[in-house]
Amino acid sequence: MKHKALGLGAVNFPLSYENDDALIDEYVKEAKKNNLVIAEVGVWRNTLDLNEEARKKAIKYAVGQLELADRIGSRCCVNIIGARGSRWDGAYKDNFTKETWELAVKTIQEIIDEVNPKNTYFTIESMPWMFPTGPDEYLELLESVNRDRFAVHMDIFNWITTPRRYFFNEEFIDECFEKLGKHIKSCHLKGVKMEDDYTLFFRETSAENGGINTKHLIEKGLSFDENMPFIVEHLHTDEQYLNSIAYIKSLMTL
Repeated sequence: MKHKALGLGAVNFPLSYENDDALIDEYVKEAKKNNLVIAEVGVWRNTLDLNEEARKKAIKYAVGQLELADRIGSRCCVNIIGARGSRWDGAYKDNFTKETWELAVKTIQEIIDEVNPKNTYFTIESMPWMFPTGPDEYLELLESVNRDRFAVHMDIFNWITTPRRYFFNEEFIDECFEKLGKHIKSCHLKGVKMEDDYTLFFRETSAENGGINTKHLIEKGLSFDENMPFIVEHLHTDEQYLNSIAYIKSLMTL
C-alpha cells in the first residue's frame, strides 16, 4: 500500500456502514497486513439539524458509523457536535445556547447507548465556532455526557481562534494535552496562518505553511500515547500531501 511505502502508520477509514461487508472486511484485512492503525471512522453529519427528520437521519447514520468503528476496531468514531443552521458545520449564534448544549449532550448519549461500543470510542472533533470551544469546555462535555466510551478527537488548529492562542501556540498545545491527553484517541494535522491584515482572520493551511509548532504538537501527543495517530487533512492533490508528509517527517528527524 502507498501508506506503508511512505512509512506511515495510520489511516482513516474510507468506507461507511452502508458499503458491502466483504469490501469493508477487505480494507480491514489490508490495513492489518500493512500494520496500519485505523485512526477514525467519520460521521460528518449534523445531528443537531433544525429539521427534525434530517436530524433523525443524521443520528441513524452516526449510530451506523459507530457500529462500524466498533466492528473494525477503529480507535474512534468522530463527528462534530453539530450546528443550528442551514450549513451542517456552520457558525451560528444558536450554536452556543444552553438548549443546544443540552440537546448535544442528549444526542451523544443516545448514539453511544444505542451501540454500546466495546472496541472503540465516540468522539467530537474540536471546532472553532461550536461547542466545545476549548479544553475546559471539552472537560465539561465529558462530564455532562458521562459515558465511558465518550472520548476526545483533537484538532488543535480548529481551536486557534485568538491571537494569544496563535502566538503562544506551544503553551496552548500543552494546556490541551495536559487537560485532555488521556482522553484523546486521534488528532488532525494541518496548519493555521494568521493573516497580516484587518480584521482578524485565520486561514487553514498545510502544516509547512502555518504558524503552529507542528513538531511540538506531535511530540506532546506522543508523550501521552506513543501510538497517537495524526491524520493530515484538507489538501487537494497528491503532491500537496506528499510535500506535507515530507515536511512533517523532516521535523521529526531534527
